[in-house]
Amino acid sequence: MYHDQILTPIKTIMGLKAINITLGLPFIRISPDHGVAKDIVGKKIADPSSLIESIKFFNKIK
Repeated sequence: MYHDQILTPIKTIMGLKAINITLGLPFIRISPDHGVAKDIVGKKIADPSSLIESIKFFNKIK
């Protein structure tokens, strides 16, 4: 599947806790699954849940 085709259902199910895991690389790549949110920069309303979930997942597998 293409990247954008699979992200819609994952984000619908997981909401702001979705993370991105890239397979097939010689190293572990985990990242928050969100955009840059330019419209909320500096407003102190961003939700860090995806970043927190990325860190938790990494700590489980290392």
